[in-house]
Amino acid sequence: MDDMISDYKCSVSKPDDFDEFWGNVLDEAANIPLNPETVSLPLRSSDELETFEISYDSLDGVRVAAWYCVPRDRQRPLPAVVLMPGYQSDPAIPKEWARQGYAAVTAAPRGKLRSNAQFNPGYPNLLTHNIIDRNTYSYRGFYVDAWRTIDYLLTRDEVDPDRIGVTGSSQGGGLTITTAAMRPEIKAASAGAPYLCGYMDAIALTSSYPYQEINDYLKAHPDSREDVERTLAYFDGISFADRIQCPIIMNIGLQDNVCPPETGYALHNAIASSDKQLYAYDGHGHEAGRYKHTAITNEFFAKHLQP
Repeated sequence: MDDMISDYKCSVSKPDDFDEFWGNVLDEAANIPLNPETVSLPLRSSDELETFEISYDSLDGVRVAAWYCVPRDRQRPLPAVVLMPGYQSDPAIPKEWARQGYAAVTAAPRGKLRSNAQFNPGYPNLLTHNIIDRNTYSYRGFYVDAWRTIDYLLTRDEVDPDRIGVTGSSQGGGLTITTAAMRPEIKAASAGAPYLCGYMDAIALTSSYPYQEINDYLKAHPDSREDVERTLAYFDGISFADRIQCPIIMNIGLQDNVCPPETGYALHNAIASSDKQLYAYDGHGHEAGRYKHTAITNEFFAKHLQP
């Protein structure tokens, strides 16, 4: 491995009032009743698992949708896994995780299909929506929508609150990082090709979208660079990394031209957990060795969450 990549240090500087900012956001969210709704979907269920469409309230009065699956055979409280979505893809129904014995929920934060009635900047645009103001930037609510899946799981009698994990790839990997950082209920995390980490470095290391949205914005608003950089420091996964204490694994592709491997290494080096491991796949791009890594992810959660 090229030491220039593995020792890469991103330019992001964690704001001095980072914890105060997010503490205030979490306090605001805590005062919003979840109002969870769980609707059975018999046509999407089977003899071995049940599927539900769920919804709950989040910041700014946005109603958020998600999928929820559980195995029918549940003699004891279930471990749970939260699946975080990619940037453009719509969340899939998490049947495979339910088949493994987990209560599984797929988050669909604002702007995603079924969660876009009140907020829908579209793709591209989500990444740069209100990007010069941390208090109205799109990912302020988007992050909280994702984190509120944990609150939903805590309302479910069939879920063991001491065995909750989180995983995802690309944007899902970035959301995995922020969720593991901000929700102490998370006992294990697996982040693939994490996006939303090292934003300002990534826009120089790659010309691929979605990061290219930021370059497009800066070309149209050349005087806004300092404001953009200041806002993104509050949302950069690397700023969250020193809060992560749970066991965590990461996988990256060394030829990834969407989420540069340099940012993956910088993130991994910043994570505080002493139980962390990085799997770097040479010859792989943004899929980050998924076909090899899926078994490792399954074994990791089986070890820590014990389905």
